[in-house]
This record gives sequence, C-alpha cells and structure tokens, in this order.
Amino acid sequence: MASIKIMSDNLANKIAAGEVVEKCSSVVKELVENSIDAGSNNIIVELNDGGLGGIKVVDDGNGMNHDDALLCFMRHATSKLINEDDLFFINTLGFRGEAIPSIASVSLFDLQTCSGDIGSHIVYRGGELITDEVGSSRKGTVITVKNLFFNTPARLKYLKSATSELRYIVELIEKLAFAYPKISFTLINDEKTVVKTTGSGNLLKTINEVYGATVCKNMIELKVSNDDFEVSGYICKPEVLKSNKNHMITFVNNRLVKNYDIFKAINDGYYTYKPDIKYPIVILNIDMDPTLVDVNIHPTKQDVKIGKINELQDLIRTKIDKLLKDNLLINSAVKNLIEEDPTFTVNLNYEMPVNTDFVINEEPETFNQEEAVNDQLTFDLGVDVPEQETVINEELKSLKLYPVGLCLGTYIIAENEEGIYLLDQHAVQERINYERYFKALKEHQNFKISSMFPITIELNKTEFLAIMENIDYLKEIGFTIEEFGINTIIVKEHPTWLKEGYEEEQIRMILDLVAVQMKEFDPIKFNEHIAITLACKTSIKANYHISHEEMEELLDELVQCENPYNCPHGRPTIIKFTQYDLEKMFKRVMN
Repeated sequence: MASIKIMSDNLANKIAAGEVVEKCSSVVKELVENSIDAGSNNIIVELNDGGLGGIKVVDDGNGMNHDDALLCFMRHATSKLINEDDLFFINTLGFRGEAIPSIASVSLFDLQTCSGDIGSHIVYRGGELITDEVGSSRKGTVITVKNLFFNTPARLKYLKSATSELRYIVELIEKLAFAYPKISFTLINDEKTVVKTTGSGNLLKTINEVYGATVCKNMIELKVSNDDFEVSGYICKPEVLKSNKNHMITFVNNRLVKNYDIFKAINDGYYTYKPDIKYPIVILNIDMDPTLVDVNIHPTKQDVKIGKINELQDLIRTKIDKLLKDNLLINSAVKNLIEEDPTFTVNLNYEMPVNTDFVINEEPETFNQEEAVNDQLTFDLGVDVPEQETVINEELKSLKLYPVGLCLGTYIIAENEEGIYLLDQHAVQERINYERYFKALKEHQNFKISSMFPITIELNKTEFLAIMENIDYLKEIGFTIEEFGINTIIVKEHPTWLKEGYEEEQIRMILDLVAVQMKEFDPIKFNEHIAITLACKTSIKANYHISHEEMEELLDELVQCENPYNCPHGRPTIIKFTQYDLEKMFKRVMN
C-alpha cells in the first residue's frame, strides 16, 4: 500500500488557515480587503469581545450571485486571476482564493450576499456546508464569523486577550482607511463605535479623524515621482514623533505592506532631524507598474519584493530630507505645551516642564573644556570654508537675536522685539560643527598634515580586514594608512580638520565606524557618522559658562547653518517665548 496519500480538501484548508489566519485581525483583514475589491463605498466591521466572540463585516459592494457564493468556498477559486500572466499584473488585494475556504474550515462562517434581485445565504461550519438558501435581496455582502479555531485548539490557545485582539484590528482598520480615503470605514466593538471615517476622499481629513488635530496640523504633504514610481502622502514634522515604528505606514499600489527597505529610506530621510529612539508618523502610497512588485511571496501578502528598490529608496529619502529642510521652524514652548495637553493654561505659578524625550546622555568628557571652547568657536578645517550662499529656512536669519545671558550654565538667553529665545549651547555648537565637518568631507576639502610621530594602531583580524577593504575611501578623505605588521596599521598623514592634540582618539573613532559598517559600507552615511561623532565630542557641554562674545559668535554661526533648528541627533537647538506668551503668563493680557 502506498504511504503517500492526497490529503482531503478540508485538511488542506485547515493547514492553509494556519498561514492565512493567525488572529482575529487576520480574519478582518481578509474579509475587508474582499469588500474593497468588490467596490464598496461603506464598510462596517462589528466585533463582539474584540473579535473573540464574533466578527461581522458588512459592505455595499457588488455582491455575488448564487453560483459564485458557493464557489468562493472552494480552494483556489477566484475571480481575480485567470492565467499565469495575470500574476505579473495583480491590481487587487486578494487573488489566491484561499482566505474564505481557510477561514470557513476553522469557524462558523455565515455568508449573505446579493448582486441583483435574489440573494444567497450560505453557512459553513468547520469546512462543511450546512445551509444553502435564498437570502436577503440587499445588494452587497454580510459575513459573520464565529467560534474561530473551535476545531483547532492548538491555534485557539494562541489568541490574545480581547483588548489585544481589538488593538490589532483597530490598527488595521485605521491603516486601510489611509489607503482608501474614499471609503467610509466604521469599526464597532460591543456596540460602541471605535473608529469612524467619513470616506471624504481627503487623506488629510482621514488623518485628522484617526490621529486628531494636533498631528494633522503637523503633517507635510509629499508628492514625488520618477519614470518608475509615484509616491504620495504625508510625513510629520519632528514635533510629533512616536516611540515605535508602527506609525510608518506604507502602501504599494494601495496594498498595505511592511518593507524594511522602504522603512529604512523613511528613517534615513529623518536622519539628524530626530533622536534615534523616536520614529515619524508617515503615510505613503507608492504607485508603480505591477510588474515591478512581487506580492506573491507570503500568505499575508504584506511582505513584498520591489524591483529597482535602490532608486525608490533614494527618491523617498531625498524628498523627505528636502521637505523637512523647507518646513522646519523654531519650536514655540507654549504652543508645544498646549498641543501636548489641550487643558494646559498659563498661570503665575507656571514652571517649564522637562521634556524627557530630549535628555542628553552625554559620555564622560575627554576633551579639555576651555580648549574646546576657544578652538571650536573659531573652528578651522585647514581651508577657507565660504559662508552658506543661501539659507534653506530664512526664519532664524531674519530674527536678529541678541544674547543677554546664560542660565544654568547650559542655555543661552537671547531676545529681539518679538520675544525671548532659549538656545542649548551644546546642541547649537554641535549643529555648527556637524555641518562644517560634513561639508569638508562631502566636498573633499581634505588637506593633509603629516604626523611628527606616526600613529600605530593594533586591531583585531575583523577590524583589520574592514580597514584594508575600505582603505581607498579613507585615503579619499585625507588619511595615509599603511600596513605595519600583523593586524596593525600605521597612520602617517591625517586630515587637517581633526582636533589638534586629540588626533589618535579621533582616528580610532573613525576606524571603529569603518569596522561597524564593513558589511554595507555607505560613504555618505559614513561621512555623516564621522561628522556627528566628532561634532558631539568637540562641542562645549552643558554646565560650562561661556562669555558674551562667544555667545554672539555661536548665534552668528548658527544662522549660516543649513538646518539651524536641530542638532544632528534631532534635538531642538532653539525654543521661543513670544512677547504675547510672556504677557499672558504674567497676566498682563487676559484673553
């Protein structure tokens, strides 16, 4: 007797269900995507106990006739693919024909649908047909799923709590609403409306309906395209960053996807505009030729492979960087407080709270503070660095600030006729130094200086191989490096922009960065890492008092920066209190 047998359709569906249906939100995703493909204008999702007690999806789409209503429970039955060539031109969310039979095999599945005059009512339980009768003539489809995983207890025990399952579904519906702003989505849990969008067709209005007015006011529209891609959507200003990546929401041809390469491009676009531990709110749809994307690599269809991904990454990264440069403004202290807490009111006992998002974790000081101030306030790269011919954002340049003092040994107090400004002296000089280092590296302003005593550095084997692999690039930025024994190099010349007296420490720092990036060495990112690291190390720290002349010089140099509003780690350099803010605090004005 043969030991290999063909499994039954019911068993095959149960196995497929393990891939397609992981939790309640998986069921909602498959059913709602079918409703979208059916041309629905209104989709209502009703849950009991976060989906654990039942899921109901109601739409006003095209519906199905009786024959199609029966066929949709057959495995691989689909109206969206006809032949093999169609796999390369997928324009619908569903196409495999696995979702409905998979879900029906592990639940009580009730389908009521109508495409015209006569409706159909089909019920499956555990993959077995138990009802086939005439149903309601209401055009559209109503699907109810109960007792999920009742016949697969191993899967049932992995369902989360009702609160967790509801959270997953809420997140899904919100994201689908961003992809299809013309569709009205309603999510109800235990007879309480949780999510409601109007289907206005205006993405910004949908963002307001989901995230609220504060986030909506801090969104920047993004539109960019080339021959292969058209990217559109909104990105947030750094004022409304989140603590996780869940709010970087991306769609490919309106399909919700999670793609590491796209996420990396977005994050790189925010590079130096935010702290590393914070992430932006971004909603982007990427339209492309279906032949450039493969959605058939995972049952959930959220993981995709994109052709020409490098070009797409560059398109997104450069556009985000430009938009942020063009739209950044000085932070208003009072405005930020009000947006964070709408109940905030100003009174005579007002105390400025500490923003824990921007706590500086400074490493132990290794440079002499006095030398750092004297040398860095008159920063010299060994060449004449011309002033910026244009300033991306003119706001700061037009302020004409005058420093009046230093508080807490850290914050420069400046004023003009509009109000007072607080500047973080470390963040200010860090931005100035960063842009000068990066400019010198980018434009190869690398005049060399020979060391009186060449610097010998011993490395481990991995580090040594990384250095030798990238030695040509190190030469480009001004280093003369040679092998000097086993896993040892000697540095005979180095760029003039290294801080005098601390050459070896900074050279070791740069070599460490090369070793870290050895797998995917990116010259541009490498230059940024060098500039950020050295800028931080050579800038004045908190609790160090500088003179009035040094304050003036810092302000003059900050004005010339391409982005004067953030340090390279994303922290703000300057915060303002307008005259009106101050007068309201002291109740000189009452409205």
